[in-house]
Amino acid sequence: MCDEKGISALDLEIDLHKNSERQGPGSPEDTLRALELIGIAKNKGLKLADIGCGSGGQTITLAQHIDGRITAVDFAAVFLDELNEKSKAFGIHDQISTLERPMEDLPFKEKSFDIIWSEGAIYNMGFETGIKKWREYLKPGGYLSVSEITWITHTRPKEIEDFWRLECPEINTASHNIKILEDNGYALRGYFCLKEDSWITNYYQPLEARFSSFLQRYNNSEPAREIVKAYKAEIDLYRRYKEYFSYGFYIAKKNG
Repeated sequence: MCDEKGISALDLEIDLHKNSERQGPGSPEDTLRALELIGIAKNKGLKLADIGCGSGGQTITLAQHIDGRITAVDFAAVFLDELNEKSKAFGIHDQISTLERPMEDLPFKEKSFDIIWSEGAIYNMGFETGIKKWREYLKPGGYLSVSEITWITHTRPKEIEDFWRLECPEINTASHNIKILEDNGYALRGYFCLKEDSWITNYYQPLEARFSSFLQRYNNSEPAREIVKAYKAEIDLYRRYKEYFSYGFYIAKKNG
């Protein structure tokens, strides 16, 4: 059992997501589909930054399919430790360097990366803020590849509208986000939505399987129960309203 004193809600969230393939919806197929849309993906000696990498499900996939080095960034040391263990197990540890750092405060030099990658994490900065800032790190003609929660219809029921406006205030349609990219020095290379399996099979079902052991670790405490309750509500909303939203994957080339 865990002593809950001094443990924040964020610490509990991180603990719930430990030892998992990923901390949000996605799949190796999604990662590879986005990678295929990048014209330089088969070049040699690429430099790629995976920002908000979590425990690195997509990082491993990227390292297995590009010739180059990846700097994997996350604020949570526990996830980076898991990624380092995975990369050693797969024999690709020399391709991946981990960096414990918040995405708002990165030490990268201008024009230092061929590709900036971020799956399900840019919302922490905000889509427009993130794509503006990260553009500085891209070489001329470099690529940005990010997934972001996106409305896939122009109208939707109030219940799901209210939920995502609270969770992700900048949520918008793909056309809106594509215009933001174009207005900030990018040319769209491709866009697609994550399918249901990327949510249910790869993220929500493994998450649900961890609820019981998570509650046991924290003696079924109220803060732990509240986190599980919130995720159960989110999963229920997805199952009922999945035709209205998903993660959209945006692949864009830096102009100039």
